[in-house]
Amino acid sequence: MLKSQSAAAVALIASCTVWMSMAEARPLDSSGATQVSQSLPRPAAPVSRTAPNAKPGPLSAQQREMVEKINGYLSGVHTLIGDFVQVGADGRRTEGKFYLQKPGRMRFEYNDPSPLELISDGRSVAIRDRRLATQDLLLLSQTPLRFLLADRIDLLKEGNIVNVYKDDVFVTVVLDEKQAIGGTHRLMLMFSTKDAQLRQWTVTDPQGSDTTVALYNLDASSKPDPSLFRINYEVFRN
Repeated sequence: MLKSQSAAAVALIASCTVWMSMAEARPLDSSGATQVSQSLPRPAAPVSRTAPNAKPGPLSAQQREMVEKINGYLSGVHTLIGDFVQVGADGRRTEGKFYLQKPGRMRFEYNDPSPLELISDGRSVAIRDRRLATQDLLLLSQTPLRFLLADRIDLLKEGNIVNVYKDDVFVTVVLDEKQAIGGTHRLMLMFSTKDAQLRQWTVTDPQGSDTTVALYNLDASSKPDPSLFRINYEVFRN
């Protein structure tokens, strides 16, 4: 597996803490305009690498209320199919298809020329290279997917929330994932202030590099084929 592709896949695993919640949402461009389903989304740039006025300490009652509203939205989706666009720290865009079925199962397929697939079967997460026919295996419990692929989601209990704030366009939740692969990752989740739908997320890795992901063409009514979530445990990384 190429080093840059593997790093992007690990970043996507970290950022996958929220993607399954985006049923019927549409990513926003930098002006706040809703993207049509036929167009590739243009992810809005995060306001800052760290939340404004972020400081350690308990959340206020208003912040907790915002998170509770988001918890209800995140817990409401059980199946999801759609397309994704990932933008790396170097501005490079990769695209693909994703599938979700709770509890525990998800799949990301990158379009060519990337050979990567990420698959969770409820027990393990496989980062697979189709071209080399290799894969890395991780326990689902060792990734941020461990609680967000559950039927019920509670970020106040399961997530290490650094800050919650909002403006006229977004409600932003910032978390530190201390058990993410390769060290602590910071996750910036951006929800619509109007309807609480998640529009996009950005993950900052321990080296300070950002990866942003947006989803579109979402279908929360169809059920994915169960075979999409099967991992061949006889194939390991060479």
